[in-house]
Amino acid sequence: MFGDDGITTKRLDRALSVDTTRPNRVIGSRGESGSIICGQNTRIPHFMRISLIVVGAEDKMDTFSPKKRSWIMAQVKSTGNKSTEQALRATLREHGITGWRRSYPLLGKPDFVFPSAKVAVFVDGCFWHGHPRKCRVPKANRPYWVRKIARNVARDQHVTRTLKEKGWKVVRIWEDSVQKSSTVARLRKALA
Repeated sequence: MFGDDGITTKRLDRALSVDTTRPNRVIGSRGESGSIICGQNTRIPHFMRISLIVVGAEDKMDTFSPKKRSWIMAQVKSTGNKSTEQALRATLREHGITGWRRSYPLLGKPDFVFPSAKVAVFVDGCFWHGHPRKCRVPKANRPYWVRKIARNVARDQHVTRTLKEKGWKVVRIWEDSVQKSSTVARLRKALA
C-alpha cells in the first residue's frame, strides 16, 4: 500500500506493530495525510514512516543495558516542567480560570484536571508526543526514537479514547501553544 516500492503492508487490530521477523516490513496502511494507520485509528506521523520501514530483526533497540536505560528514563521528570505545566498554570491564573487540580488520580496522569466539569488537560511536548511538524527525531539511534515516539503517540490516543468513553472531555495542548489565546478559548469552551 506504500506504492511502487514493493513493500507490502496489512491492517491489524492492535496499535503500531513492526514485523521484526521479516526486515523492511511494517504492518499498517497509509492514511490520507501520508501517516501510517495501524489498527484502531492509531495514526503514526509521516516523518516516522521511512524509518519504520527499515527496521528489522537485526537492529539493536538501544545502546544501553536495560538497567541503565531504566535509570536514565527515571531521571526524566514528568511534572513541574517550567516551559509547559507552570506556563499553563500562570495562563490559567492570568485569565481567571479556576477549579483545576494537579496530580489528580486519572488514567494517563493529566497535567490539569477540572473534576467538576470532567475535563482532563494534557500538555504534550512536541518531541516526546510526536508533533506532526515540529518533532525532530535524532539521527543517532533513529529506529529506537521512532519506536519510542510512536508508542507515546499510540498511548496518548488510547488514553484520550478511554477517557472520552468514560464521559471526560480531553484537551491536548502542544507545549508551544500554552500561552496562545486560542488555547484559553479551547479551555473555556471545554469547561462550558
